[in-house]
Amino acid sequence: MSAVLTLSGLDCFYGEVQVLHGLSLELNKGEVLCLLGRNGAGKSTTLKAIMGLVPAKAGSIRLGDRELTALAPHEVPKAGVAYVPQGRRLFAEMTVAENIEIGLMARGKGKPTRDRVLDLFPVLRQRLGQRSGTLSGGEQQMLAMARALCLEPEVLLLDEPTEGLMPSMIARIRETISSLRGEGVSTLLVEQRLEAVLSVADRVCFIENGRARETVRASSLRDNPELVRRYVGVG
Repeated sequence: MSAVLTLSGLDCFYGEVQVLHGLSLELNKGEVLCLLGRNGAGKSTTLKAIMGLVPAKAGSIRLGDRELTALAPHEVPKAGVAYVPQGRRLFAEMTVAENIEIGLMARGKGKPTRDRVLDLFPVLRQRLGQRSGTLSGGEQQMLAMARALCLEPEVLLLDEPTEGLMPSMIARIRETISSLRGEGVSTLLVEQRLEAVLSVADRVCFIENGRARETVRASSLRDNPELVRRYVGVG
């Protein structure tokens, strides 16, 4: 498989504190790669670094042949990378339709893109005039993903998308991720719920102390729980 996103030797800091230490990984075309590790291991920082929200002091981030490290954060989505942060970050006072419109405008997309995105999340069609802050947690997560997908990205970054959701909503999010894989979208997923990882990921990269320690097929974790205990602390 060909790599669509490549991180090489990435060093990132918060102030004087180094968080990522020479981190390297590859995300393949149409793949779901999950980052697993303890809290504070550097998983969310990796996503923020890709988006330019945490500057890389050293190393490379490439989308295909294009170097991203020199881009300003507002330019990264235009290059083809969409990001759904932990906590969703919606405009609570705006309607569902207005939040979606922001996603469309970011990359100059129009009604055909809007319709395709709403086909993935039919419940949002019934909520277009509703303020996003009044949606349920699961509906807000769907809206955050819908807004990101309006960019028609090559790569989708998801940070804890199932956190705090009911099982039915978690299943819907998983189905959407699987559907996007079928459309060729590559997804880099930060997720703490091991059962969610096993059901949707192709590969798992274990992050420890800001380093990518080991990458394995997700299916192999069922037969090797010791890896999960070593890097995450649970069986």
